Amino acid sequence: MVWVSYSVVYSISFRITERNAMTESIEAFPMFLVYFSLFCIPVASTTLTTMTPRTSIIEGDTLVSADGSFELGFFRPGKSRNYYLGIRYKKVTEKEIIWVANRENPLTNLHVAVLNVTREGKLVLFGDRNSIIWSSNLSRTATNPVVQLLDQGNLVVKGSNATDSNILWQSFDDPSDTLLAEMKLGRNFETGLERSLSCWKSPEDPSPGQFSLSIDLRGYPQLIVWDRSAVRYRLGSWNGLYFTGTPELKQVSVLKFLFVFNKKEVYYTWERGNSFVSRLVVNQSGFLQRFATTEGSNHWVLLYYGPQDQCDYYSLCGAYASCNINKDPALCTCLDGFLPKSPKDWSMSRWSSGCTRQFQLDNSDCKKGNNFRKYTGLKLPDTSSSLYDESISLTECMERCLRNCSCTAYANSNINGGIGCLLWFSDLVDMRDYSQGGQDLYIRVAKPETDIFHGKPKTSKWKVGLGIGFVILTAAITGALVIYIRSKKCRKEANFTVTGNIWQKDYISEDGKDEMELPMIDLTTITKATDGFSRGNFLGQGGFGSVYKGKLTDGQEIAVKRLSEKSKQGLKEFKNEVILIAKLQHRNLVKLLGCCIQGDETMLVYEYMPNRSLDYFIFDKVRSKFLDWPMRMHLIGGIARGLLYLHHDSRLRIIHRDLKASNVLLDKNMNPKISDFGLARTFGADQIAANTNKVVGTYGYMAPEYAVDGLFSIKSDVFSFGVLVLETVSGRKNRGFHHPDHYHNLLGHAWKLWMANRPLELTDNTLGDSCVLSEVIRCIHVSLLCVQQQPEDRPDMSSVILMLSSETSLPQPKKPGFFTERNLPEAEFSSSIYEAISTNECTISMLEAR
Repeated sequence: MVWVSYSVVYSISFRITERNAMTESIEAFPMFLVYFSLFCIPVASTTLTTMTPRTSIIEGDTLVSADGSFELGFFRPGKSRNYYLGIRYKKVTEKEIIWVANRENPLTNLHVAVLNVTREGKLVLFGDRNSIIWSSNLSRTATNPVVQLLDQGNLVVKGSNATDSNILWQSFDDPSDTLLAEMKLGRNFETGLERSLSCWKSPEDPSPGQFSLSIDLRGYPQLIVWDRSAVRYRLGSWNGLYFTGTPELKQVSVLKFLFVFNKKEVYYTWERGNSFVSRLVVNQSGFLQRFATTEGSNHWVLLYYGPQDQCDYYSLCGAYASCNINKDPALCTCLDGFLPKSPKDWSMSRWSSGCTRQFQLDNSDCKKGNNFRKYTGLKLPDTSSSLYDESISLTECMERCLRNCSCTAYANSNINGGIGCLLWFSDLVDMRDYSQGGQDLYIRVAKPETDIFHGKPKTSKWKVGLGIGFVILTAAITGALVIYIRSKKCRKEANFTVTGNIWQKDYISEDGKDEMELPMIDLTTITKATDGFSRGNFLGQGGFGSVYKGKLTDGQEIAVKRLSEKSKQGLKEFKNEVILIAKLQHRNLVKLLGCCIQGDETMLVYEYMPNRSLDYFIFDKVRSKFLDWPMRMHLIGGIARGLLYLHHDSRLRIIHRDLKASNVLLDKNMNPKISDFGLARTFGADQIAANTNKVVGTYGYMAPEYAVDGLFSIKSDVFSFGVLVLETVSGRKNRGFHHPDHYHNLLGHAWKLWMANRPLELTDNTLGDSCVLSEVIRCIHVSLLCVQQQPEDRPDMSSVILMLSSETSLPQPKKPGFFTERNLPEAEFSSSIYEAISTNECTISMLEAR
């Protein structure tokens, strides 16, 4: 961002001559001398503390607050050629723009720009040919108006002897994207004035973008980040201490937050500190960010941002469900007494349909037949359809809800004093669980389900006894069936011979030593760990079969791949994966913990990856925003190091042959781990390439020599890595990529942009300001080197890592493989163990090579 400051300025307006006390003498000159003086006399830039109708601000001038904290002047954002009038911080080293006057009407020629205040007190920004670029609104006038920039960052116009209460106009009433201390966000009910924030359209365009922040006055007021007219992130209602969706902010003791709600107005702000400076910003990506710094500091510190995680996105779980980020991947859970409305959708992690009551309310006599269940530690539901009374107690609140059959829930509106009532009359949406913080919510339930304020069923003793007897009988029958089925399975011929916990068949080397040693895990142990392979523990399905989450008795979380009878992969791939990965130890490879071969069951047990796979993030418009550029570089580097280990540092050279986004799993710290070695092959130390009669892998990631001729090598993995890097940078899939100007896949599109010297257009829009442009260009450059048509032109992984981590010059890439213009189908074949179920996604393993 460029703050304009030149030593020589020119103007075609007589307002400049007024400022330099030259008006009377200029009027006596012939017109040609006037033009000569205006265009040829240099004028030094000026710093003003006040502004009157006889002074102006032109190029290079600034209006500064009394304490020197803020300044008003002309600036040019980024590389834009347009100019704007705005206010920025002056004392802080990072001089962020906090307010822009002409957001939607930029100046194209700064040499003719003039800011004046009229004799009535109206601020006017003139541009070329004396056109009005921007002006302030005036509801009343004053004599001898004065313009000042206050120490709070507020630009005001008032009478020369007026007090703050007699302000004619102020910038605080017309915010841009930033909220400052003592600046009100909300609505004045008497005047109708509403103050809200709207993000910049881009770092080079301060005009209002698609995201905004305002107080929603439907029902009980709540703070909301909007995506145009849709709710993106709901901070919730004010509970006396903080907004219900931001309990972490109560820990920020250096700021005193204020929320005022009365008959006159409703607004949110905070008190201004002496040395601690804070600002609240809505950025171009739709994130709300609170920055803070101390006076004279070199940089801003990010105190808070939202949405912080998936649970912050509005109504992710639908009605009567809560979101808990610590329960990933099953983020959403129905509240007690409620069941998924669409179990099929919930099993596939599609929760928006929400939940429905397990026991329906009896509205025939709701005042007597219904009670309330207490839920704790929650973000209160959306209050847009709620009613409120801030003068009654919680007990009175319950009685009001009980008397109204349409009332679904109630809660305290003010936890600070315990007074105040919130009543809901529709489905309860946008709730989440907090490990610390949150509030109590009382939901109406059917009388047989629970006692008031308790979670214990009202059940008579004989019903309890009958229930226990039924459970015992069911367990006995089930146990007998299990014993019978297992004894029948044991009579079948086993596929392997097991001695102790080590396989002794098919894995014996020439010297008679075991090729691998992998713990065998009993089927009973796995069944118990996965809760009988319950639907609630189902993670996904791939070419191997189903994948379930489990937890061993020692607390270790596991992921279990269970070979399906209908699987497109079989025992060969199963044994292949076990042999190759059993002894591999690298931080960027998924760890195989054990296996189970018992009867017809064939399973692999891995360490559990809570953040699923890379494709779960980069190909999703919402989740991709959690991957800023440093994180994507971290992922690319980790994948590269994992491949380097397979190709060069492991006991044998291992060619993965199915490297793709869905086969890169992410641990709790977002470290990438390469998985799925069922299709991998080993090379001898001196072996360079091999041929196969059966091509396996995934369309979109296969190297051309492998897909066409069945020839594979470490360079075929390098090709897949190059595709993966392009997908990570762009957030788009190679296979199924569409562009209005051509029918190339992502590789072809990247090549066209590279040849046109426009590689940055490939970058994912969600990255925003986190991009380091030199790193982005280098990644694209390296990826294009990896996907070149001929294998010998591609670098090996050791060279790739060197190129990614250094500033060495790189060779120009040649045309990528599969650079043909055609319209590819959108579906991608996939075999991730964390992939959602889909009938058209599987790894290709039966394609005969030509």
